[in-house]
Amino acid sequence: MNLEYIDQLIEKMDKASLTELSYKDKVIDISLKREPKITTQVAQPVSKTEVTPVEKETISDTEVPEGKTIKAPMVGTFYQSPSPEADPYIQVGDKIENDTIVCILEAMKLFNEIEAEVSGEIVDILVEDGEMVEYNQPLFRVK
Repeated sequence: MNLEYIDQLIEKMDKASLTELSYKDKVIDISLKREPKITTQVAQPVSKTEVTPVEKETISDTEVPEGKTIKAPMVGTFYQSPSPEADPYIQVGDKIENDTIVCILEAMKLFNEIEAEVSGEIVDILVEDGEMVEYNQPLFRVK
């Protein structure tokens, strides 16, 4: 394998906004990984036809007029910790900063670390570990 091919892999990884890429054949085993840039990701919003009235009521009931809400920047599976054996990134009562990692959202076998983007104290976790979340769905309440 030559360096040009590795450069092409890195370029394709950038174009597809991937955070991890692995390639393996009989001779080569390459694993590329970089820190995700969650703040620049754009997710497709769920169309109104895909959301049932029950889901709309649930989403609006979880938002509070006072305080802040951390919402899902993409569709995916919500995980509170980096692995099943690890402690959760945050718990109710924890103080967070803008760059605090609060959870992981898995989308298409990619694990994206989500940053708070707000400062304050976690007062409520609105979803369960392993639950599928929609784009813009509230995940945490912060005061």
